[in-house]
Amino acid sequence: MEVWAPLMKMPPDTQKMDGWMAEPPMSCDCFVSLPPGSRDDHVIFGKNSDRPRDEVQEVAYYPGTSNPPGSMLECTFIQIPQVEQTHAVVLSKPAWMWGAEMGANDQGVCIGNEAVWTREPVAPGEALLGMDLVRLGLERGGSARAALTVITDLLEQHGQGGQCREDPEPFSYHNTFLLVDRHEAWVLETAGRFWVAQKVSEGVKNISNQLTISTDISAEHPELRSVAQAQGWWDGQGDFNFSQTFSPENPPARMELAKQRYKGGTALIQQHNGSMTAEVMMSILRDKPSGICMDSGGFCTTGSMVSVLPRDTNLPCIHFFTATPDPSRSIFKPFIFSDCPTRVLRVVSPQFGPDDPVRKQPRFQSRVDRRHDLYKAHQVARSNMESKPDEGLAVYDILRDLESQCLSEISAMLNGEIPGDELGDLFFDCVDTEIKFYQ
Repeated sequence: MEVWAPLMKMPPDTQKMDGWMAEPPMSCDCFVSLPPGSRDDHVIFGKNSDRPRDEVQEVAYYPGTSNPPGSMLECTFIQIPQVEQTHAVVLSKPAWMWGAEMGANDQGVCIGNEAVWTREPVAPGEALLGMDLVRLGLERGGSARAALTVITDLLEQHGQGGQCREDPEPFSYHNTFLLVDRHEAWVLETAGRFWVAQKVSEGVKNISNQLTISTDISAEHPELRSVAQAQGWWDGQGDFNFSQTFSPENPPARMELAKQRYKGGTALIQQHNGSMTAEVMMSILRDKPSGICMDSGGFCTTGSMVSVLPRDTNLPCIHFFTATPDPSRSIFKPFIFSDCPTRVLRVVSPQFGPDDPVRKQPRFQSRVDRRHDLYKAHQVARSNMESKPDEGLAVYDILRDLESQCLSEISAMLNGEIPGDELGDLFFDCVDTEIKFYQ
């Protein structure tokens, strides 16, 4: 089995929480714009996934399945009962895990997650990753609200936890989620098995690596407040403020830094409140001064996603993925669910079966090369750009023109100028063209 380069180590963080290294990602950001925040009658979703610098993120399509009663499902670390019917999904996911950082299903639902730490201890055992919950919500939820119920039910049954990066050193966290469909959005924030949710019906909203729901609560775990009282975190008097009650007293330093990034993201999305489009959301995800787009340090932006969900159900939803690091040096390629989608194997990583270091006990004792074709080509192109910046920039300009052309075609489709069935292979075509330009 080919062993690849060891994981890039990050500077040590002296803070620890319940025996687990408090070494959170520098950044992760989710955004949503609902009318009238959007320029058109569309819901716009966006996320940057910030992960260990050398982690490969693939874009994978999985068709809906019919499963016999009693089937079991193998997630990243544990098995859970499978449901009889799942939705088709497209996912941007770290190649080593079963779950996903972000994705969409064929019902027009999008979900992304963020890492957080809370007063509830991070359980040391293996359970469902937050990324597993993202995928499960998409496979089983026909709406944002239904997906929220899927995630909270699974959270209460199986808990959350387990190794969150491909490395033997323990690293785990709790999760927040942004769940979006054509009509509404939900912010779901968790602390262990406990949770709280806030409905968003209009305008713009963003989340980052921190708890943000205060007293505006739309749904919650039935024992949430009694547990907070029993722990002495809330006196039971006045309004119940979730973020104030469950945020850790001594949060990791980088979680504190996320507050400034959250404010920067809020300023960016508020700046475009009323004029949000896919192009604008892409520009926000490419913004480096705010810290939304990361390209330095042990963590960086390893994948990005933007989705356009028309309120008109006669129009298809369009989902854009980079499948490569750093959206400022990548292009967004559109995916549209169709009856017979073309599988795009050049953005799917190799599989290693039972020999995968993730599957073997003890886990994560070695590394394998998970790079897919587009990732490899992008690496070469970035290296060439550093050695021959003029040539590299010329190729990049051509690719950005390709992105603009795709956006124009999709805009024409949404305006009824060209039929949507002509764009079913657009993701395949864009990936193929991008690799050719890199070569």
